Amino acid sequence: MAASSLGQTTEINWDKLDKTKFYVVGAGIFTGVTVGLYPMSVIKTRLQVATKDTVEKSASSVIRGILKTDGVPGLYRGFGTVITGAIPTRIIFLTALETTKAAAFKMLEPFKFSEPSQAALANGIAGMSASLCSQAIFVPIDVISQKLMVQGYSGHEKYNGGLDVARKIIRTDGIRGFYRGFGLSVMTYSPSSAVWWASYGSSQRIIWRLLGQGTDREGAAPSESTIMLVQATGGIISGATASCITTPLDTIKTRLQVMSLERRSSASQVVKSLIKDDGWTGFYRGLGPRFFSMSAWGTTMILAYEYLTMWFASS
Repeated sequence: MAASSLGQTTEINWDKLDKTKFYVVGAGIFTGVTVGLYPMSVIKTRLQVATKDTVEKSASSVIRGILKTDGVPGLYRGFGTVITGAIPTRIIFLTALETTKAAAFKMLEPFKFSEPSQAALANGIAGMSASLCSQAIFVPIDVISQKLMVQGYSGHEKYNGGLDVARKIIRTDGIRGFYRGFGLSVMTYSPSSAVWWASYGSSQRIIWRLLGQGTDREGAAPSESTIMLVQATGGIISGATASCITTPLDTIKTRLQVMSLERRSSASQVVKSLIKDDGWTGFYRGLGPRFFSMSAWGTTMILAYEYLTMWFASS
């Protein structure tokens, strides 16, 4: 691979990809990654819904509390629900991502942007579009799983599994109960996805240029370890950027989604409560676990994703 073809390590020809194999093998890989990183979502969610009277207000104290009361299974509350909805959600997301990205690159070509700028815009548009398309399935899964994550914690109701949560939501709110916080979810995950993919697309190209491997020059092909290092670094940068920008909205969304009918509040009331209890720092509850989760998840997933797409694109 010449340096001039480095773009191929980040942009895949979706039309030539064996999609059946990609989805089947990808589902297994992505499920494995979810198993490893899921506990961070539980910790993050508990920190975000903690009240001023809650004793466990740090990640370490939350972990100790979960292990003391529920053991290791407590770190996987809601996991079954998430995995059930993850496969269709991811299929929709990846399909929308790649098709939109290809269209966005073509649309931006006449504007003659610099390569990092073009990559940031195209990836950002694709990331936001993919997130919007997948929200219809993701939000109900998110509502159910988060209620399971915080059950019995800080006064929250207890449930007998995901089906019990679904039955109670339908009984109290009907179908619309599954979409509680939908607007905030779209406002959180779509910009987060846009920022993540935009940062990833542009940071890779900037790193390659810093390494003297710009796409306008020929040279020795970079080693696979170098490619992986650049992609991993891009994943970390993207996770850090996205988590810092969108954590406040994620905190508000999470609180709205886990509230019971009796304790229901509006988004503005949640904002006032956070400011009253912790000041503006309250909006960044769970930032540490969310930053770690998004960076670790993004880095692991992008390495699996990039090599999976290249493998099946070339097979």
